[in-house]
Amino acid sequence: MLSIVILAAGQGKRMQSDLPKVLQPLAGQPLLQHVISTAKSLNPRAIHVIYGHGGDHVRSALRDAPVDSWVLQAEQRGTGHAMQQALPVLQDGDLALVLYGDVPLITPSTLHALIERAGSNALGLLTVMLRDPTGYGRILRDEAGRALAIVEDKDASPEQRQIREGNTGVMAVPVSHLRRWLTALKSDNAQGEFYLTDIIAMAVADGVEVHPLCIDDEAEALGVNDKLQLADVEAHYRRRAARRLMQAGVTLMDPARIDIRGDVQVGRDVLLDVNVILEGRVVLGDRVTVGAGCVLRDCEIASDTIIHPHCVIEQARVGAAARIGPFARLRPGADLGADVHIGNFVEIKNSRMETGAKANHLAYVGDATVGARANIGAGTIVANYDGAQKHHTTIGDDAHTGSNSVLVAPIVVGEGATIGAGSTVTKDVPPGGLTVARARQISLPAWKRPKKSAQ
Repeated sequence: MLSIVILAAGQGKRMQSDLPKVLQPLAGQPLLQHVISTAKSLNPRAIHVIYGHGGDHVRSALRDAPVDSWVLQAEQRGTGHAMQQALPVLQDGDLALVLYGDVPLITPSTLHALIERAGSNALGLLTVMLRDPTGYGRILRDEAGRALAIVEDKDASPEQRQIREGNTGVMAVPVSHLRRWLTALKSDNAQGEFYLTDIIAMAVADGVEVHPLCIDDEAEALGVNDKLQLADVEAHYRRRAARRLMQAGVTLMDPARIDIRGDVQVGRDVLLDVNVILEGRVVLGDRVTVGAGCVLRDCEIASDTIIHPHCVIEQARVGAAARIGPFARLRPGADLGADVHIGNFVEIKNSRMETGAKANHLAYVGDATVGARANIGAGTIVANYDGAQKHHTTIGDDAHTGSNSVLVAPIVVGEGATIGAGSTVTKDVPPGGLTVARARQISLPAWKRPKKSAQ
């Protein structure tokens, strides 16, 4: 059986942040969350997280994550010391896969291949060919190419520093051997720490086979120690996500200017313009077009809908062939039927708009049901809040509200009713006909505008 240990106790001083390193955000989620999600995809017996700096904060932020045990490393004395803390929760018959909370881009396929190289008497070691291996441990091999040991960068000789094959730290180790090797670790090195990498030489000495898996994609091995590296990892993540969308048939007007921060499901012939941000779970139906600068978060957009530039849609559903924006906002609970038109500077919140309803200009609709083919005039406000409670408004099919009208909830506007421009409506409106609720216009010809006094 597979057990996964994620080392996540580092402080991350170079981040210059009060937030623990493993909670720094990547695509809208903590670094550690990405690693846990990858670990979960491998279907292990258990996931164990070794935590330290900012421990309470880390555990609280990831309290819903599928972690079987949180193991405290109260004193950080190296990766070997961290693994020693995990020994009580590991079972001898298991294979332990070691991951790192600040190395978020390793793919499940790579880890599957690594696990296949390990066994009861074999250790799998993930390595990477680096253009610049500075800072990485180097893989030492014999003339036959067999891995012999790992030397850390600070302990390496000038000749060893010329080696381009670097250690990722990720390995799959049989627990029965791991216990013995961890208890034999020593800290006589430049850092004065217990290096997990020292077990490679121990495995060779004990006749346990070491099977390296060398990857060419440096991105999978990238760790995060400062904000520059975090931005680099974010860029790799963004390119990877953009590539997946394009492989699914999405047209990206500029793949370098798209942010995907969640689970995106797409139909055929979807088009995304520049600087679109997709967060959480986003579903885009066939032939959906999303204009430049839009933010879509936890929403479903049905087929043939056009979202014009600079709209924000959050926790909302949009029906087929709708037209949204530009500069529209759909807030949580907005539920739009087919062929609904929402125009510029219109805000919809917790409201259902039935088929063909329109609100084309400068309107607010909150806590309402708007009937089919109803038209919300420019400047209409559905006033849903009395300062303490929210109230509901029902607007019937084919009703029209005039410009700058205010509907003070709770009221019902009947089918086919028309509300005159500038009305403030506080009572139910009967079906059909015209309702006007405004003061009578008067003119005072003799009135004089006040004048400023002379200085």
